[in-house]
Amino acid sequence: MTGFLRGLEGTDAGQQVALVLVLVAAVLHAVFGALQKGQRVDPWVSRAAIDGCYGMMAAPLALFVVPWPEPHMWPIFAGALLIHVVYKIFQAMAYSRGAFTVVYPVMRGTGPLFTVIGAGIVFGEVFSAAQWLGVAVLLGGIFGLAAYNLRTISVDRNTMVPALGLAVITGGFVALYTTYDAYGIRATADPFTFLAWFFFLDGFLMPILTFRRLRALPRAQIGAVVRLGLIGAIVAFFSFGSVMLATRIGHVGQAAVLRETSTVFAAAIGWLMLGEKVGPRRLLLMTMIAAGAVIVQVSG
Repeated sequence: MTGFLRGLEGTDAGQQVALVLVLVAAVLHAVFGALQKGQRVDPWVSRAAIDGCYGMMAAPLALFVVPWPEPHMWPIFAGALLIHVVYKIFQAMAYSRGAFTVVYPVMRGTGPLFTVIGAGIVFGEVFSAAQWLGVAVLLGGIFGLAAYNLRTISVDRNTMVPALGLAVITGGFVALYTTYDAYGIRATADPFTFLAWFFFLDGFLMPILTFRRLRALPRAQIGAVVRLGLIGAIVAFFSFGSVMLATRIGHVGQAAVLRETSTVFAAAIGWLMLGEKVGPRRLLLMTMIAAGAVIVQVSG
């Protein structure tokens, strides 16, 4: 599999595979966000459960299956873990204060713009004028969706302003980890080494930080939290893994933009699973998001 992926790097076929991987990641990322926010579980606890499960699941892969990281990878892992833990802290703070369909689009909408800029600086990627138009259309749809949801939704109104501020900060860290992790997965010979060891090491941090909350969890909720953790871990493997592999064989900026079609899937999940309404205006805004992503891909 590693040899196959290496053969795709920098090729037209690689770009097509990267497109499929990013769209898979978009769907799964929306599911992941709904799992963390949408269940009747403290977002801090749900994130700790998911991380702990994927850390334990990744342990045998990291220790016994994939090649061990090269010496230069350890400082890279340290940087990635620091970025991700700060991202998760702000994410949990935002989710605990704001409605999913308002907070999630702002988180995801802030990320691609900064990621495209970062990819240009770090990887020398250049977007055409048409691709920038696509980014503008996509961001207009995302932030329009958030603004419309903010105006019409009735839940969490008292804490919505600080939730939106936290969502913007979280979006900045989305851009930072996307660019940094793309650098990390390209820095090792085997991309699966990066993925397995990242999940293994990252799985310890949130359970440690939220130990008191986990300890105070009522016994009646333990089974549900464990199930949530297992499902979320599987979703995280395929969501994060797909987009990281896409950044290895394709363009980081395009992957970041296309992944934000997850906002469309998140709105659908909010409607179908969380009971949040979808009307013609929201459908129009979601169409803008999808159209922007298509423009970026076709123009590339």
